[in-house]
Amino acid sequence: MKNMEILAPAGSMETLCAALRSGANAVYAGGKRFSARNNAVNFDDSELVTAVRMCHKYGAKFYIAVNTIISDDEIQDFCEYIKFTALAGIDAYIVQDWGCAELIRKCVPDAVLHASTQMSVHTASGAEFLKENGWKRVVPARELDRDVLKKISDTGIETEIFVHGALCMSVSGQCYMSAVMGSRSANRGCCGQACRLPFSASGNKDFSALSLKDLSLIPEISELSEIADSLKIEGRMKRPEYVASAVNELKKAISEQTPDMNFLKGIFSRSGFTDGYFTGKRKNMFGKREKEDVISAKELIPKVHELYRFERKVYDISFHAEIKKNRPVKITASCGVSATAEGDIPENAVNRPTDLNLLKKQLSKLGDTVFSLNEITADIDDGLVVPVGKINELRRKVISELTEEIIKKNTPERTITDYSPIIAKKCYNTPEKLPIRTFCRNIEQAKASVDISEYIILDPSLSLSMPFLSELAEYREKIILSPPRFITDEEKIISSLKTIKEKFGIDRIMCHTPDCIAIGKKLGFILHGNFTLNIFNSFSAEYMKNIGLEDFIFSYEAKLQQINNIHTDIPAGAVIYGRFPLMLTRNCPIKNEIDCINCTMKIIDRTDREFPVLCSPHYVELLNSDCLYMYDRLSSFSNISFGAVILYDENAEQTKAVLSGKKPSVNITRGLYYRGI
Repeated sequence: MKNMEILAPAGSMETLCAALRSGANAVYAGGKRFSARNNAVNFDDSELVTAVRMCHKYGAKFYIAVNTIISDDEIQDFCEYIKFTALAGIDAYIVQDWGCAELIRKCVPDAVLHASTQMSVHTASGAEFLKENGWKRVVPARELDRDVLKKISDTGIETEIFVHGALCMSVSGQCYMSAVMGSRSANRGCCGQACRLPFSASGNKDFSALSLKDLSLIPEISELSEIADSLKIEGRMKRPEYVASAVNELKKAISEQTPDMNFLKGIFSRSGFTDGYFTGKRKNMFGKREKEDVISAKELIPKVHELYRFERKVYDISFHAEIKKNRPVKITASCGVSATAEGDIPENAVNRPTDLNLLKKQLSKLGDTVFSLNEITADIDDGLVVPVGKINELRRKVISELTEEIIKKNTPERTITDYSPIIAKKCYNTPEKLPIRTFCRNIEQAKASVDISEYIILDPSLSLSMPFLSELAEYREKIILSPPRFITDEEKIISSLKTIKEKFGIDRIMCHTPDCIAIGKKLGFILHGNFTLNIFNSFSAEYMKNIGLEDFIFSYEAKLQQINNIHTDIPAGAVIYGRFPLMLTRNCPIKNEIDCINCTMKIIDRTDREFPVLCSPHYVELLNSDCLYMYDRLSSFSNISFGAVILYDENAEQTKAVLSGKKPSVNITRGLYYRGI
């Protein structure tokens, strides 16, 4: 079986210890800042140095999660933090924010970058694009089956796959529910897990329509061995016992033993486990934490402590002792690296001299260390004695020094520059009459809005339909094609877009994720960035320009003040109207509860708010209950070059009313532009 990395979460020092002692050969963790799990204990700067040393003592890697999006006023602190972590010996950085990646490269040119699952990469093209742009590893979206994961792996980029732990209902990086409902952004590390609250398509106040079971692909390890370089356990907010048991059972599966899945289920699950999307079946995936699950865990947790009570033996150590007349005693320890400790000059023996058997007895006392004894050799002159206490002292000293050599060997030395970020004073003024770009979901909306919009962005059902495009062919210069937000058949999408470009001359494409950017660049499209790229700072905006985007829409999570203060010379827009998509999910909450035949096209929360649910062949979008309306406050924007309108079920007349700025009759919201996240 392929030598795969066991990658464990570490939300605290105790959990880190449990992971390493149980058999993890890599961990990922966050500091007190810039981590997508701010609610975990995480590591302060002093603890981080200790944690990295602990990992390197075991020969394990330490990956730091700096996978939030950051604002301009955090950039200086971010750069200082990156330099500190590089000096501490971090092995790699897990990153979501495009600007953060550029800042890391400027601060630490030889830093290793891992693309967080928050980047929503779900095609081979997206993975290949990251590889070409200097990323060493990608953590693909969790919603992929084995065939797509294999294609991503075949690009040559390292592939890190989630194999055990909680599943989000939404594609990571594409969930705005917690931000919109409670100003706690998942992209900023503060997810409030609103999805675990009751939602229902039928009005059942106790039903959890957005809660999935926990994932476990541990039984599928033999298949994953052909795909994954790293097997990732979710759970930076989980207890040490959870991490230790998951690592232990994963280690069993890799060594072709039978993992105890009932034991894992008892430690933590939500009504059992699912194999998620890996098999492509997507059956029986919903579940929530029940009382029985909690009781089971309380009974099993004490048994787990034995897994990490003592140091794990990692190295076979060999000793060589030199006890020579008129020379200090020397003991050398080696296990790939070596260290030597010197003692006093040996005395002449009065009774029993020191011999090899005595040395073996004392030097083999390795106790609670990471070392197992390989062999002991010695060069001893006759008639000399070294007191037992001195031998023990030398053993402790040489092991300590050997441990330091191991840590040194396993700690990367990075190039750290004196780079200090400067945000160029580039900006543009919002036009007096703001151009509008309209997201259209059907042909009626498209025809109603095309004459009064700068561009119309066609829903995938329109973008990939030859009959629909034929009806709109005369407007080809005003059309931006929109591929699916989650691409399940990459080859088919590429072929369709290529045909459409050649047949209709439509050459603009909306880029939702790195996948769309990669495909658009391959096919020679003009690239427009969607708000789903989560552009939140000036450096990310500049990066979009540098990789070839013509313009982009700001992150919906940015405050109005942030947008107005960002400096870039790439044209940027902001969403000014629409029911904002809160979730992008591969599972339909309505189908799971009441089946498609009874579809209500909405789910209801415990406060009776209704959230529209839009189905497409391969994914579902959950929309906000209220409609964003900023037409009456356009003068508040001083730094955008266009506004974006997202239509829902508006007919032709309503579409024209929206685009004229008329206030809708439904409940309106100002989104996050004032209250922020």
